[in-house]
Amino acid sequence: MSDQRFIIEMGMGNDLHGENYTKAATRAVESAMRRSSLHILGLPGIDRDTLRVKVTIGVQNPDAIDSAAIAALLPIGMPEVVVLHGGLNSTHPDTGEIIVIASAAVEAFLPVQFGACKPT
Repeated sequence: MSDQRFIIEMGMGNDLHGENYTKAATRAVESAMRRSSLHILGLPGIDRDTLRVKVTIGVQNPDAIDSAAIAALLPIGMPEVVVLHGGLNSTHPDTGEIIVIASAAVEAFLPVQFGACKPT
């Protein structure tokens, strides 16, 4: 059965000291999730266990992300974490210290509901 996206939220997070990409990504995901309240999941006939949550993170060093730690942030559903090259590193001109800036998109999908309109 196919599913359809019913929400997408974006967030940004950073780590000012320490060059911790997972910390920056965690903050980006938390930022996105703070702007959402999924009241639809309380409706009769909606099975929370069928919720698929896709998190896409962009950082300059994708290999430095702990995907399991990001998936653990999601309170419900079946998480999928995708990490891509993106985001931004900003280097202090005098000290060389790097600020890690991560971007995230959090998408939630549910199976197509009976009688629902087909996506176009």
